[in-house]
Formats: sequence, structure tokens, C-alpha cells
Amino acid sequence: MLNAINEEIVYVNGQPRKLIIFLHGYIDSADYLEGKLQNFIKAFDNTAIHLPQAPICCEILEDKRQWYSMHRFDPDDERKTVPSMEECIAIYDKMTLGLEESFSYLNDYIEQCLNEYQLEDKDLYLCGFSQGAMLAIYTALMREHQIGGCVSFSGIMAGHKFLMKHAQSKPDILLIHGDADNLVRFEAMSFTEKELKKLGIKVETCKVKAGQHRISEEGLEAAVDFIMKHNFSQRKIA
Repeated sequence: MLNAINEEIVYVNGQPRKLIIFLHGYIDSADYLEGKLQNFIKAFDNTAIHLPQAPICCEILEDKRQWYSMHRFDPDDERKTVPSMEECIAIYDKMTLGLEESFSYLNDYIEQCLNEYQLEDKDLYLCGFSQGAMLAIYTALMREHQIGGCVSFSGIMAGHKFLMKHAQSKPDILLIHGDADNLVRFEAMSFTEKELKKLGIKVETCKVKAGQHRISEEGLEAAVDFIMKHNFSQRKIA
């Protein structure tokens, strides 16, 4: 299959009752992400944590990966420099086709993982950083059945015009963003929150003071709390 995910790093803590899939960023890799997540991984019992490797070699550095090409839709990296948020959003909206192509192979991977542990969508938590966060949000909204929750680190609701018309699910979402992010501007968090709420999605936010474009321990602690809280409430309801 074209662009099938066939590399991953997996941690299985106990007997899995939930599945966390964490997507790395652009010009990134599962190996690098793993080094940032050790405390996060140790926080969960009875959980399978998967760090899939994007199947596409990065257009900038061949030894790194990408979920989809950024230069295909923004060849001059203008999303980082355009003066207004509206112009920035318009560039990310051009990426809908790339997101949809990535969703097709990520969705197959998710189904394989859920089947492996005999879990349901409600047991799944999608997390992602940067481009991985954009794909995590897109996937969480486009899956037919609602997942347990989604966590975005330094992301944005890319392809939002398409999602506003075609989203199929409304999972709770946590947005984490540093207010000193120089790659995906901090305003992306308030924009994404506003648009998600228009869809009826419950959104939580975590601003990392002086946080740059990286995964911080403060953000990871917020993600752990979010997933723990939702998993506990689901068990009580069940």
C-alpha cells in the first residue's frame, strides 16, 4: 500500500485498556519524539502507547520524516512570515489535500492498532506535535466514531474550511501552545479553539509561558491530566 505506516515505537504498560497514538512533527522522527516523552510514557498504566513513524522522507532532510509535504502547499514558507492571521489560516487551508492523503493511511494504522488490543474508538487518544498535531486534529474530527480525546501541541486547525463542513466527530480536545512560538504562531490556539467550539466540541487550552516551538514538560503534564481525567470519567460511566 502506498505510504503505509510500517515503522513504530511501542510501549505496552500492563494490560491495555486505552491506546495513545502520538504523532511526531515535520522534519522529525519517532526516535526523536521518544526522547521527549519518557515521563509521559511512564505516567500511564494499562495503556499501549504508539509512536508511528511517518512513511514519507522529509523534503528538507532525507533522514527525517513528514506526514505530508509542506512545500507543496507553501513553497516559500510564507505561513511563518505573513503579517496577518487571516493570511496564515488561508495557507493552512490549502493543505487539506495533504491532510486527507495522510488521514487515509493513518486511519488504516489506527484500525490495526485498535484491533490488536481489542479496543474501541472511545479508548483511543490521539496526540501530536506541530504537523502531527494538525493531522491529529484532522483525524479526530474525520473518524466516523468518536475517539476518547485529542491533544494538540503547537498545532492549528489546518484545512478548517473543509472540516467545518465535513467533520464527523466531536471529541474533547486539549490545545497546548507556547506564547513565544516562532513557527506556528501563538494566535493559532485561539483561532483553533474558536472554530472547534463552533462545531460543538469541548475545548481546553494550556498556554505555556515563554514556550517556544517544542514539547514542554508543562504541556506534557497537562496532556497526562487531560487523558487521565477523560479515561476515569469514561470508566465511571461504563
